[in-house]
Amino acid sequence: MGPNEAQERAIKHGDGPCMVLAGPGSGKTYTIARRTQYLIEHYKVRPEEILVITFTRAASREMKERFQGYTKGKNYPVTFGTFHGVYFGILKWAYRLTSDNILTEEEKYQLIRQILAIPEIGFEPELSDEKEEIRDLITEIGNVKNRGISIEKYESIRYGVVFTRIYKTYEKQRKLMRKIDFDDMLLLCYDLFRRRPDILEQWQKRFRYILIDEFQDVNRIQYEVVRMLAMPENNLFVVGDDDQSIYHFRGASPEIMLGFGEDYPETETILLDVNYRSSRNIVNGALRVISNNSRRYKKKLVTSGDKGACIHVQEVKDAKEESKYLIDKIREAEKEGIPHSDMAVLYRTANDARVMMETLLEYQIPFQAKESIQNIYDHFIARNLISYVRLALGERDRRLFLDVMNAPVRYISRDSLENAVVSFEDIRCFYMDKSWMLDRIDQFEWDLSMMEGQTPYAAIQYIRKHIGYDDYLKEYARERRISEEDLFTVLTEIQEKAKDYSDMQEWLDYIERYSAALLGQKNRQSGRNDGVWLMTMHGAKGLEFDTVFMIQCNEGVIPYKKAKLDAELEEERRMFYVAMTRAKRKLIISYAKMKNGKDLDPSRFVDELLHSR
Repeated sequence: MGPNEAQERAIKHGDGPCMVLAGPGSGKTYTIARRTQYLIEHYKVRPEEILVITFTRAASREMKERFQGYTKGKNYPVTFGTFHGVYFGILKWAYRLTSDNILTEEEKYQLIRQILAIPEIGFEPELSDEKEEIRDLITEIGNVKNRGISIEKYESIRYGVVFTRIYKTYEKQRKLMRKIDFDDMLLLCYDLFRRRPDILEQWQKRFRYILIDEFQDVNRIQYEVVRMLAMPENNLFVVGDDDQSIYHFRGASPEIMLGFGEDYPETETILLDVNYRSSRNIVNGALRVISNNSRRYKKKLVTSGDKGACIHVQEVKDAKEESKYLIDKIREAEKEGIPHSDMAVLYRTANDARVMMETLLEYQIPFQAKESIQNIYDHFIARNLISYVRLALGERDRRLFLDVMNAPVRYISRDSLENAVVSFEDIRCFYMDKSWMLDRIDQFEWDLSMMEGQTPYAAIQYIRKHIGYDDYLKEYARERRISEEDLFTVLTEIQEKAKDYSDMQEWLDYIERYSAALLGQKNRQSGRNDGVWLMTMHGAKGLEFDTVFMIQCNEGVIPYKKAKLDAELEEERRMFYVAMTRAKRKLIISYAKMKNGKDLDPSRFVDELLHSR
């Protein structure tokens, strides 16, 4: 099948800047690959003068393979690469760098880990998961660099001045190691071209035609380097969709794409308006939602397919009922012959998938998670509750005491726990000359005895209200300047799940089974592609599935509770739009009425879908 009218215009565009607005499923990879071929075979551009930039190595590989398929293996020496790959190639040429000069992700992780352990940094962990905390810090460091912001002018909302210390120490150590990280490549290339116009001119002559995929995802530094590289001819062919710009946390901004016509007044703008992926109902529904954004290029999209099934919106009582509902729908899809790998469950954050994952494990439906989903029972709150319950059941391991003896604070010292197996008598002996401590130890033992024979739910309630764990968590959040609400969400979720079990040992057995099954699932997942996909809305970008389930579509979830400004809310709406347009044939959106005993509202985006203006 040949190109449609809009694709043909884009493919045959001559010299000068061109912006292609490519809606979801509109054939942008096809258009870029065919244009590259057309430049060579019709306009007689030398292949080595063409640069095709993508955002991931996988996308670059796919683009190159598609191009080679169209050119029937003629092996034209076109340069296909990612921003980082291309810029590192320039730096290698200019500075004689090698791959040994690149700070690997593992090296970066370990370096940050070492920095956090330095007392002078003053870092106090916000999260119980060290890996997640370090990943968040790495992302924030990259964000500062990608935006070209001086660390002296940057203020971390989350970590304050501690982040500035971490950043400066990281940069100092990195330079001592004589290494650069991926984000440095962009800054160094930008700096090189500004300082050395002679070098810039050589690369301008090398790459006379530049094509960029997913242009809506570029950050300011990437864009400025490309602008320098494209001069003076400005043969810049950019393809993207401002409605799919969802990487603000990486420095991307739709404003760059929205302002492209101002930067290049002679730009030819082409809309790829045919969606070859989704049914008409899905495309029209997605447009009803995204049309509520004000800062965007307005687009009328059509579909090559039929009307298809209506988008189904389902109200459920809570996440548990939602997961059971999805199991029924997955079973229905199985009967229709849809493979598990062509179904996807999408959610705003990985935490929103926990109940769904638990239910899939329970019903033994294979799944594959694109991003890591943390086991809630690894959270420090879960560890505290489990330790209290095990102590109440008569276990006396030292590690159990260490977990909870000061949660809440009782001023019990580690030195009082001399043996691997601890007795309250031993602790009393240690504090025999401190009557006020003996009272605390007696109360500790009394509380454990009061929990005996209780249901897990009642035991957790006793820990919270009588032992004082709720007050302890509030103080914990206050001291560390972290969200009290997030901690209590975890606590309440664990307690609500405990309602399913009548005695404490049964609950502990369930946790062990669940944790083992989750670990087994992660181990089996490597190299497999036969399960229902679980992924965040961010992770789903660029993918497509026959059947898509969007779960937890509630206010405070999507849009996320921390999104307050108009720009933030518009990005949340774009994320919802991206999720909707992953579906080819069937789209099911669900929202809950309650969570942890609190009433919930459906997402405003659900309302926009159902009640078009």
